[in-house]
Amino acid sequence: MATGEARGTARDGAARGGTARGARGRGGKRGRGAGGVAPPQRPGISLPALRPFEERALRADGDYDGLAFTDLDLGGAEGAGATFLECGVYRCALGEAVLRKVRLIDSVFEGVTGVGTNLASAEFRDVELTDARLGGVQLHGSRLMRTVVRGGKIDFLNLRQSVLTDVVFEDCVLIEPDFADARLERVSFAGCVLRQADFHGATMKDVDLRDAAELGIAAGLDRLAGAVISSAQLLDLAPALALQLGIRVEDGHEGGA
Repeated sequence: MATGEARGTARDGAARGGTARGARGRGGKRGRGAGGVAPPQRPGISLPALRPFEERALRADGDYDGLAFTDLDLGGAEGAGATFLECGVYRCALGEAVLRKVRLIDSVFEGVTGVGTNLASAEFRDVELTDARLGGVQLHGSRLMRTVVRGGKIDFLNLRQSVLTDVVFEDCVLIEPDFADARLERVSFAGCVLRQADFHGATMKDVDLRDAAELGIAAGLDRLAGAVISSAQLLDLAPALALQLGIRVEDGHEGGA
């Protein structure tokens, strides 16, 4: 399997992780720039009146502008290289859809479902993804800018070698998300559950993990420079951090020589 497509796995040394509780729990909010962290810029999406999508199937390299995709089964669709501009995708099935190198601009996705959707090397710009239930989504090598992922659950999200700028994960559940070798700048996880996240090789700037409801890191504890965590999360992660750094923690003992 190619490196970019491999799902996050534990590695020697870097695989040691830990789990931390959220500082404020689900849905906690902070003021703009709290703690000196630059907050993500959210997308400003205002969709026009949308026309219904009436074609029989998606087309590779297709151009879709101002369309509504509603309650459609797009499983296995071949739409690689397509551009979606000011579109709404509502309650569609996307399982095994091939959408490599698509461009999603000023668009919203609500209630989409599916396993194995291939969005590798995609571009997300001013996008909202709400209440999705997805598994094994391939987004490696993609670029996400001014994107909100709100609610829902995504298992095995592959964001390896991707670039995330101004991305908000909000009140969602991410099971074994893979951020290995990704670049994250102004990314937040308010109210999110992160379980067995892989940050191996990632680089971070203004990444706010403080309000995550649960923070579980399987790999890449040594890559958290540039991230901000709460004091409570630090205490929860302390044993894993000590192990990562090779620090022995032992209580004092009584007794003479």
